[in-house]
Amino acid sequence: MPKVMGIVNLTPDSFSDGGRHMAPATAVRHCEKLLKEGADILDIGAESTRPGAVAVGQAEELARLLPVLREAVKLGVPVSVDSYKPTVMQAMLDLGADIINDVWALRWSGPQADPSVAASQVVARHPNCGVCLMHMHREPSTMQTLPMQGDVVAQVALFFERAVAELQARGVDRSRIVIDPGIGFGKTVAQNFALLARQHELLGTACPLLVGWSRKSSLTEALGIARDSVARPNLQGRLVASVAAALLAVERGASIVRVHDVMETVQALKVWRALR
Repeated sequence: MPKVMGIVNLTPDSFSDGGRHMAPATAVRHCEKLLKEGADILDIGAESTRPGAVAVGQAEELARLLPVLREAVKLGVPVSVDSYKPTVMQAMLDLGADIINDVWALRWSGPQADPSVAASQVVARHPNCGVCLMHMHREPSTMQTLPMQGDVVAQVALFFERAVAELQARGVDRSRIVIDPGIGFGKTVAQNFALLARQHELLGTACPLLVGWSRKSSLTEALGIARDSVARPNLQGRLVASVAAALLAVERGASIVRVHDVMETVQALKVWRALR
């Protein structure tokens, strides 16, 4: 049955709930709340990757993550860490994190990167951690200024075919790999909905599919709601639309949906299960 991944943002600038869970105690309480609402997995991140987001230094990212991870790993559910920096990944795995959720799909090589430590090596050295490979066109600062062109579904499918094969060549079993098409990461509204409509074409890797439509701006476009700005999007009406998109993704084969609104998504999935 599909799993619900609850989002925990330890950031001041995430597009939806930035700043609400910055304090470690508040973040841990939010983790506990999501679990009570039915989350199967917690996904904790300390750097926003919204369009135009400014990168966070490794030291700051670790300072935000460490006190929350120490408590989250005691809560009895798999804990995912949303990070692309290899040294941060290693520190979180050493602390007991179960999953690495990487928007760069283990490809990041920025100026802060330690050339002696590669993300793929960190994952490959771990005996059993899960890893989510997400497709992102370009990078957060430029991805929406120059979005993808052409058949987005075919390009994303080919990207995953190669990424999964490369990771397997490093000794990571396919059973440890999840793929995420990266809704909103360098795609137009039409391309995002094409990925949903033709989502079955991404299942050829035989890896579980994780999909994150929650509160994305493409939903407000579909609803006909004007956007305030990239930094301050209009969130009106996104809850119902987010739940609908999550349910459609599950119907089309998604194994995991990454959401802000756990209780509402869980309720919708209970109705779907009753029908089945």
